[in-house]
Formats: sequence, structure tokens, C-alpha cells
Amino acid sequence: MKRTLRAVCSVVDPRIWLHMLRILHFYGYSHVLPRRRVTMGAGVRMAPNTSIRNGERVSIGSGTRIGERCCLWAGDDHGRVDIGRHTLLGPGVFITASNYRMLPEIPATYQPKDEKDVRIGTDVWLGAGVTVVAGVTVGDGCVVGAGAVVTRSLPEGSIAVGAPARVVGRRGPTGRTPDVHPGTGRESDLAVFAIVAATAEGTADTGHGHREAEWLSTSQS
Repeated sequence: MKRTLRAVCSVVDPRIWLHMLRILHFYGYSHVLPRRRVTMGAGVRMAPNTSIRNGERVSIGSGTRIGERCCLWAGDDHGRVDIGRHTLLGPGVFITASNYRMLPEIPATYQPKDEKDVRIGTDVWLGAGVTVVAGVTVGDGCVVGAGAVVTRSLPEGSIAVGAPARVVGRRGPTGRTPDVHPGTGRESDLAVFAIVAATAEGTADTGHGHREAEWLSTSQS
């Protein structure tokens, strides 16, 4: 009886309904309204909880997929976020075209911002939780492992992991596999990529990572 009474009181509490209105308002200004201003090619798929800032300075190429909880934050003044065609953004990718300065004796909330364009190329795969900061270009065909922080531009075809992101290989002819072979001393880089990158995109075939891990184990035995 007490549980039922608590449930009824929760439903009729006006603060609950007020909070729902705040959530709707947030969804409106963080996704619905700015999405209308984004330049998008044909066949773009974007999760409904993608956060967008200044959509008029965001462009997304055809066939690109944006995973859940991604943030595409263009600058308030001129910084752009441009994403190429057939690119994958795993869950939680954060891309920003602006950054606060770190001037002394000025509180963080009052720091001026620097804005620089961000370009994500065509046929790029950014794993879950990747951060790309202002001024960075991720070249065509790059693969960035889950959780990486990209602070410098990556050349075309690079495979990068870590914070800050470092290039550990090149995208080979078979796709998303670093050009690393047994006995080169870089097997650990392959292990990192195989485990975190294969699970980076929500719809990815995680068996890829297991196959690479098995290859690594066999090559070292």
C-alpha cells in the first residue's frame, strides 16, 4: 500500500512534469532545432540524442552514420565541423571546433574561446568515446580506436589509439587492421586496436576483435 501511495505521489508531483518540460526544451535546442540547419547529404543516419551546436556550421557527407550520444559542436562565431562521406562515429564521440583559453587570473567560465575548423574525412571510423579537438583534420580512411583524444591532425589512412592519439599503423588492403607483423615489437599496439576498435561502433561485428586477438596469441606462441 505504501509503495502504491508513493508511486501516486510521484506521478502527481508538479516538479516531475516541470522537469519533463525542461527535458523537452533541452532536446529542442540541443538537437531538433540545430539539426534543421545542418547541411547533410543523402542517407545520413543520426541518433536522436546527438547533441549539435550551431548547426549552420556543421556539414555531414552522404552515407555517414552518427552514433548515440555524439556531440557535434561548431563554434559560436566561425569554427566549423565538417564530416565526409561514409564515415562512422561510434557512441559518445565528441567533436568541438572551439576551446577555452587558459589565461591566468581569469575564471574558467569567463575565459575567451579560440575557434578552429575541424575536418573529419571520408571513410573514417571514430570509435566509441573518441574526442577530436579544435583545429584537427582526420584524413580520409583513418580509424581511431575507442577513447582516443585526437589533439593533432592524422594523415590519410592512419590507425591511431590513445590519449593523446598516436599513429600505430596504416589501414591495410584488408580494411581495419594495422600493418603490424609478428616479431616487429609492436604487437601490443595491434592488441590495443583489436580489442577497443572492434567494439567502437555500436553495430560493429565484435568477432573481428576476437579474430585479431587470436591471431596475436598464435603469432606469439
